[in-house]
Amino acid sequence: MPNTTHMRIPSNRVRDIERYLMTELGGLYPEGELRMFVRLLFEAFLGWDTPQLLLHRENTVNQSDLLRFHWAVEDLRRFRPIQHIAGYTHFCDCRIEVSPDVLIPRPETEEIVQQAIRRLEGTLREEANLLDLCTGSGCIAIALAKRFPRANVCAVDISTKAVAMAERNARQNAATVSFIQADILKPMPALPHSAFDLIISNPPYVQEQERQQMERNVLDFEPPVALFVPDDDPLRFYRSIGQYAATHLAPTGLLILEINEHFGPETCQLLQQQGFETQLQQDFRGKDRSIIAIRNKK
Repeated sequence: MPNTTHMRIPSNRVRDIERYLMTELGGLYPEGELRMFVRLLFEAFLGWDTPQLLLHRENTVNQSDLLRFHWAVEDLRRFRPIQHIAGYTHFCDCRIEVSPDVLIPRPETEEIVQQAIRRLEGTLREEANLLDLCTGSGCIAIALAKRFPRANVCAVDISTKAVAMAERNARQNAATVSFIQADILKPMPALPHSAFDLIISNPPYVQEQERQQMERNVLDFEPPVALFVPDDDPLRFYRSIGQYAATHLAPTGLLILEINEHFGPETCQLLQQQGFETQLQQDFRGKDRSIIAIRNKK
């Protein structure tokens, strides 16, 4: 079990700070995750990358920075996400600001974006139109805009706070994206373009009954509106997105969706009924995680 005395870090030497973090939090997090915490905290607080951290392990930090590490340990004890402590996360070579107003970007989503980029490279027409629905922090749209700077990238979210953060992230990453506040479950307003070469989305898909299986760092600190769907209608967002894509996806365009691993075949069937051909894809853990769809050519 972790040390529960909540003592301050005994030394301001980098090596001792690192050891303190690993010891104090060892009963709460796996070792590999803790090492990631250490790297991100030193990057966020001191601007050091991993080689610099290794080089400066015998150095000392000032009292102000030492206190920041102390409070970071206290925050991690109550399962505050490390990304909220740092204030940002990395996603597809972009630095994305996060807060409790948006979902923290996950590696599974990054994998889907990389998959989309691979499929679009070499085939995307000049000044293509790309749409990200339920954009949250804007991470997907920003990554696409950075990779395809001549594309017209548009992103939509229901939350005004999320849109504000996404706009800030786009500016900080020098990405050109048009952000719009709208609810995909309701009739959509007119967007800058009527036909899209790519529609991509990571919508809410976690059933309410799955709450009991989720970690505290998600339940206590991330926005429920970006996570949960009713138990009796878990595919509500996919139904609306499919309906929108059926009339706004270009004839040769792609629809790419992150999905609940428990509803892969059901989501494919829904999209097929809406006129799409579908491919179910697994993530790096071997779980059903995304669907790639094209309009049925029949």
